[in-house]
Amino acid sequence: MGYRLGVDVGGTFTDLLLFNTETGAFWRHKTPSTPHDSSEGILNGVTAICAQAGIKASEIDYFLHGTTVATNAVLEGKGAKVGLVTTEGYRDILQIARSFVPGGLAAWIIWPKPQPLAALEDTVTVKGRISAEGEELRPLDEADVRAQLGILKQNGVKAVTVSLINAYTNGAHEKRIGEIAAEILPDVPISLSHRVLPEMQEYERTLTTVANASVQPVVATYVSNLRTRLAAEGMTGKLSLLRSDGGLMSAQKAEEHPVNILMSGPAGGVTGAIWVGRNAGIKNILTLDVGGTSTDVALIENLEPRRQRTTEVGHLSVRASALDVKTVGAGGGSIAYVPELTRALRVGPQSAGAVPGPVAYGKGGELPTVTDANVVLGYLPENLLGGTFKLDREGAKRAVQTIADALGIDLMAAARGIIDIVNENMFGALRMISVQQGYDPRDFAVMGFGGAGPLHVNAVARLMGAWPAVSPVSPGVLCALGDATTRMRTETARSWSRLAQDTKPEDLVAVLDEMATQVKGELLSDGVPEGEITTAFEVDVRYAGQAFEVPLTITAADLARDGIAGVLARFDEEHKRLFTFNMDTPHEIVNLRAVALGRALDLPAAPLPQGNGDPSAAKIRDHKLWMDGREQDAVIYDRAKLRAGDIIPGPAIVCEMDSTTLIESGCVATVDAVGNILINLA
Repeated sequence: MGYRLGVDVGGTFTDLLLFNTETGAFWRHKTPSTPHDSSEGILNGVTAICAQAGIKASEIDYFLHGTTVATNAVLEGKGAKVGLVTTEGYRDILQIARSFVPGGLAAWIIWPKPQPLAALEDTVTVKGRISAEGEELRPLDEADVRAQLGILKQNGVKAVTVSLINAYTNGAHEKRIGEIAAEILPDVPISLSHRVLPEMQEYERTLTTVANASVQPVVATYVSNLRTRLAAEGMTGKLSLLRSDGGLMSAQKAEEHPVNILMSGPAGGVTGAIWVGRNAGIKNILTLDVGGTSTDVALIENLEPRRQRTTEVGHLSVRASALDVKTVGAGGGSIAYVPELTRALRVGPQSAGAVPGPVAYGKGGELPTVTDANVVLGYLPENLLGGTFKLDREGAKRAVQTIADALGIDLMAAARGIIDIVNENMFGALRMISVQQGYDPRDFAVMGFGGAGPLHVNAVARLMGAWPAVSPVSPGVLCALGDATTRMRTETARSWSRLAQDTKPEDLVAVLDEMATQVKGELLSDGVPEGEITTAFEVDVRYAGQAFEVPLTITAADLARDGIAGVLARFDEEHKRLFTFNMDTPHEIVNLRAVALGRALDLPAAPLPQGNGDPSAAKIRDHKLWMDGREQDAVIYDRAKLRAGDIIPGPAIVCEMDSTTLIESGCVATVDAVGNILINLA
């Protein structure tokens, strides 16, 4: 029998989901994360879930992993010291950067410009030049190259980036410098820009390649340690990591191109939500992934997630495909406080994380958190993780009382204030990926997952006017499910940079076919059978004279049927939706991309036994909670005992091993055929 194990490492918990690909049976487990060494928490979880399933680690065929190790290296400034080699005259390329300053009016007055990932003293230039057409204008001076690389060696760089002007049209000079660097700096990873990002725009190409080099040693060490530890447990299955764009890549490719896994962590939840939506018959979804430290939100339209051509981590914005996920510092561990200056309640972005965690966890936490407020209000019963995790309600009350005292209000009002603020923070993030992108949220369902998503999804759906609010089966480990059910993906890019009126469809198809052969070969080398590989294409289009382009997905059949005019019509439609206007300016095709995809795992959701609409068989006990400014009667249900068609009036709480779903007063929940809880206004 074949087994696939999805593993998602969060700031507070590490989630695991193991399933049998032949029978569809699955097992889930949550274990506290170990921030000092993520692999330790992973191994704890692997041991536990294998024991639960009654199998040995050696029986697992695929280990599929979403990780934040690259993200954290960037955010914490713990990337490797990078040496940059560029063309003579372009030494300041990273310092000049782009003239974009984040923030509102006059933000430049107070904005501290972030330090480049490759310092100026670790940047050297070499003699040699390639033209924009890919012709050699000036040969490479290899003696000069050796001298400059010697400077980087003296400076003690731990990674090298080679990014020469116009290398995207001809990488011969970069390739030769890479060969010389391998001689002079053995065992130092080398990133070449024409392999990492073969696209025009020198700053973006250089920055992306430098970012790749910066996290390469960190990711390589992590993957190597994880592989060694898993081997010690007897696991011989294939190790793959989740890409920022929601596909999988082999561990070896992740070590070579770690810039593609900078947003690996949040991508798992989106791919998991697509699987749930497909089985539940819901095509348009706003995802609400609430963990212990942060909330990730994304938009899925017709079961396709929105992708973007940039990956943003903190101040860093690199040119690498990623799902369009927005993150806010609002999670179960977000700390509530009252600043002395304003005397106004604030929640997050600081988090109690896994250590020491919320006060209610009884692990030494002392500061009030969102989880503590949920416990005080009665939204979180005292028993979590199927009764294996006891909550300290009295401790949570004492912590939240400090907020009540600081504001001069009663305990329940303070607790509800904390919840209202964190819900508004989540609401703001969802507006960014819906309303501000030209979408009407009323056309979407809101799906809450992660450990705390189902606790907040009802309230957030009410703020958005988006129904139903969905609590999927096993919401606490949905990211791990996404890791386990997604498919292999790789892509390559090439700059085109021609006016659309000067482009013939057959010329475009010829180049796209050549690129498709390249990406298909990469998946074949990763062991994906040829019969399971499909290819897709993207083009970046803009109005001539614009600085930014809009990506569009196309097929060879589209080009054959509609020609270039069909692509341009789609661009005009998308531009109008995004920016509310179109222009009479000629169109320009900027970049081409080919994407190769492995076979999607066809894993159907297990149907739930049909009930008669009465959930009383799942009732655990009566309960009291605080909602709408008063104490109300509620009922606590066991999700494992609910049946399809059961109707649950609010207020109510549904408990399960990995999460808790809150149904608010004035709302009613229905259990669908596969076990998802759909909440609507009563």
